[in-house]
Amino acid sequence: MRALVILFTVHYSLFTSSQTVMDLIKEKPQYASCNYNTYPDSIVTKLTPAPAGKKPFYMSHYGRHGSRYISSRTGYDTPYDMMNHADSVDELTPTGHRVLEEMRLVMDDTEKRWGELTSYGKQQHRQIARRMVERFPEIFCKGARVNAISTTVPRCMESMGAAMIEMLQINPDLNITMDASKRTMWYMNHQDKKLRKYMTKEAQKAYDAYTAGLLGNSRLMELIFKNPDIVKEIVEEGMFNYYLMKMGLFQSNTHLYQNTYLQDLFLTEELYRMWQIDNALWYIQCGGYKVNGGKQPYTQRFLLRQIIADADSCFQLANPGAQLRYGHETCLLPLACLMGINGLDYETDNFEELEEKGWWCSSVFPMGSNIQMVFYRKDIKDQDVLVKVLLNEEEASLPFETDCAPYYHWKDFKAYYLKKLDAYKE
Repeated sequence: MRALVILFTVHYSLFTSSQTVMDLIKEKPQYASCNYNTYPDSIVTKLTPAPAGKKPFYMSHYGRHGSRYISSRTGYDTPYDMMNHADSVDELTPTGHRVLEEMRLVMDDTEKRWGELTSYGKQQHRQIARRMVERFPEIFCKGARVNAISTTVPRCMESMGAAMIEMLQINPDLNITMDASKRTMWYMNHQDKKLRKYMTKEAQKAYDAYTAGLLGNSRLMELIFKNPDIVKEIVEEGMFNYYLMKMGLFQSNTHLYQNTYLQDLFLTEELYRMWQIDNALWYIQCGGYKVNGGKQPYTQRFLLRQIIADADSCFQLANPGAQLRYGHETCLLPLACLMGINGLDYETDNFEELEEKGWWCSSVFPMGSNIQMVFYRKDIKDQDVLVKVLLNEEEASLPFETDCAPYYHWKDFKAYYLKKLDAYKE
């Protein structure tokens, strides 16, 4: 089992974190890789006790698959092809030759594993499932119904399987069902053709202007190539720097995680610049970016409606148990933004504001990330159902008032989000 990497330090809002992004990257370089960030190996934050008499009785969940191999070889081919070309004309320094050797090792290890769940990814979901059962024994009790579904992508199905096996090992008396079907893909992994066109001409222009001074890395070029000025004819500095950095950081998700040679080529400041580049891109794709209309979170409108409908139907049962859903970061991040969890519904046209306002995608959707909605009541006759939202197992805030934070009245939850969803025009 891997040693503890880092604990998320936020409690109710990303805005109140005492650490900066630079601090987090210093402690854990993988944080700079955004959606390639690894899930924390331990969660130690204690949960706030429920109001008097209220007990957990139902959980609704959406989680991302665990750590995987890179989904396609394109990201690796970009720096690898540049390095091979430079090598063919004898332009690599001794460090450059070592870098090329390491790249070949990574390429060979990943070949024919594109997008597959790693052993670390399975371990993440076993640990998350174990904490679910241990934290909420009233929900995952003897005979409790646990309905788990996933998208039809193998890494999601395997993540679900790893979690359910762990639950059964803890409590063999759970009543678990699993399914992965195209029939649920309409909300489990909805691909909105209109909203997926997030990179408008205006957004691209603004993004290019923001990233123009962040992409290059002359120090790295001088470290790897004998004549950087000559090599620039065959190596595009910005693309090379970006993808080589990604290649190094991604290994934290595989069994090669102890080999940090490629990662160690980069300074903290250089990793931070890459985080800025990716964080802005994910904001355009999933957040409330005003320049492209800011409607991208609504790609998950069907998922949120289904979560609400499922919860209402389960409340009629004496012991409803849990509904667990396993999917992708391209659903989880916009869902968190649509719900405004921890202020993620922040809207701006200025990328420079994102860090200050706490819009840090790396904290939201690491491999294995999850949103858990835990419901509380006194008994089946209790109409005042409360709900608490956990983002990556930490108590989170929602964008409407409550008199019992971090708990929210379900009637207020439904009223707020159904009104928001009804206001959206396709």
